[in-house]
Amino acid sequence: MDASPAREPAEALLAVTSACPHCATMLARLADLVKTGRIGELRVINLDVRPEYAGVLGIRSVPWLSIDPFVLTGVHGRDELIAWIGRLESPHGIAGYLHEQLKQGRLADVIEWLERRPNRLADLLPILANPEASLNVRLGAGAVFEHFASRPPLAALVQELGELSAAEDARVRADACHVLGLTGQPDARPWLEARRTDADAEVREIALESLERLQGH
Repeated sequence: MDASPAREPAEALLAVTSACPHCATMLARLADLVKTGRIGELRVINLDVRPEYAGVLGIRSVPWLSIDPFVLTGVHGRDELIAWIGRLESPHGIAGYLHEQLKQGRLADVIEWLERRPNRLADLLPILANPEASLNVRLGAGAVFEHFASRPPLAALVQELGELSAAEDARVRADACHVLGLTGQPDARPWLEARRTDADAEVREIALESLERLQGH
């Protein structure tokens, strides 16, 4: 039997359909976590009966699970579910969630999630700051930033992006310069001007391109 959880039990919402072959498995695993106290409350919605929730919650496939703020689709093992619950207390939990979603190629899901929580866009910055992040994750993060180009959630990140544009790793500097150009903010210009004499040719080129982009704002 699981030890008593150290935190307030999580709340979960599971969306299913009658025809879903995997929904019963997820329901059984979540019910077990309710019994052991990992989950304090579990709500289940049958979309066949309540189809309006698909639009309200942005559900495109089932099984669909929300352990707020994490949204998970597909089948997940018991240990994996426990790990996600544990991340609720981690200051890096959201960043880890976004990284995992992008790693799995769920770009559309990440954009949907951030559209509902635009104040969490900053949680993508650790990916930008990590030169060891895989290429598909970095490209995915870049695509999300491009989706938010010239919008307030991205404009609010100029200071953090500026600091990344002076990072030690040239890949980080280059990506930060690119995203600075997407902000549409005049206060991004000094950071980009500083990179026009960067030691790395690609950084210099991207900084110049971003400066040209900002001229239209």
